Amino acid sequence: MAATALAPVLSPVLAAAQAEKKPWWLGDGMPQESSGTPKIASAISLGDGVTDKEIRGLVQIGVYHALSGGPKIPWEVNELQPIVDKLKANGVQLGNLMIAGFTNTLYGRPGRDEEIEKVKHSIETAGKVGVPVVEYNFYAHRAMEGYFGETGRGGAGLTGSDYDRMKNLPPLPEEGAHTLSEMWANITYFLKAVIPAAEKSNVRLALHPNDPPYPLSRGSQQIMGTVAGWKHLITIVDSPSNGITFDCGVTREMGEDPVTVCQYFGSRDRINHVHYRNPHVMKPYVKYDEGFIDEGDVNMLAVMRELVKLKYTREVYPEHPRAIDYDRERGPIPGYPGGGGYAGNLYDIAYAKAMLQAALLLERH
Repeated sequence: MAATALAPVLSPVLAAAQAEKKPWWLGDGMPQESSGTPKIASAISLGDGVTDKEIRGLVQIGVYHALSGGPKIPWEVNELQPIVDKLKANGVQLGNLMIAGFTNTLYGRPGRDEEIEKVKHSIETAGKVGVPVVEYNFYAHRAMEGYFGETGRGGAGLTGSDYDRMKNLPPLPEEGAHTLSEMWANITYFLKAVIPAAEKSNVRLALHPNDPPYPLSRGSQQIMGTVAGWKHLITIVDSPSNGITFDCGVTREMGEDPVTVCQYFGSRDRINHVHYRNPHVMKPYVKYDEGFIDEGDVNMLAVMRELVKLKYTREVYPEHPRAIDYDRERGPIPGYPGGGGYAGNLYDIAYAKAMLQAALLLERH
């Protein structure tokens, strides 16, 4: 039945495949990523540049788009260009760098203008070396204290999140407590300064939503903890350079419909990056777990189909892999409790690639 249903779309698939240069080993049976499709991406470490081993680890599993945390600001061409060039020489595009290091800006403190100049310089550098997206956070406090490890199928590690574990924690002295009005004022000041630089550099900014989306985090309210907040963000400066990281997982954690939210921002060309994962939600905003990508509350195929329909062409990052024994046996796994390593990441990427191919087939039918 599946073969019969998909047969009518194989001719356009073949035509599309033949229109683009491809490696000799790539057949014609399934559609592949192209300039007009979403790009499945994976994270790499730039702590020591980028190693041949890391590049092979991407390409061997069919990933040709990478993202990473950026260096200390301000970024310079001479530190980023060799990395971009080495990746490109091996067929990999560095599509997203995370920027950080502007705490005074975050809290509206003295010294923020100097930080903003460093951020602007870094955005300009990204444009010069060909990095199209710069991602950032604007948390008053990220409520990591609410995470804990859980055990899933066959003893695999899951990540639980429960607001009750941290809701009474006091503000940290170095952070303080901040209201929504304060944080909106601070990010407005930031965006009005940096978005013009991003536009001139042909770079898009992507603000990650609050994750976890708890209502109050060590005394601070969170501007990106609701879809209403996401919608307000993109009105502060009306520009494709002022967009979001659409996270279908966070969307469901807040009790919202990921496909509807994806359509809202995608139709306005304000999705500049995508996080692709699948939580199971017990109570919106405050209690959920992050399990395997194939068993949560999100219709992952419907999300991918919407991205394809919207003609979204930037990166899709299947993040937060689960801890499985294969990775555990190879040493400690850093990061989230219950989080995994390379093999867990491979599982998520393979699933995401299958969803992309299915979405492309269905869209062409």
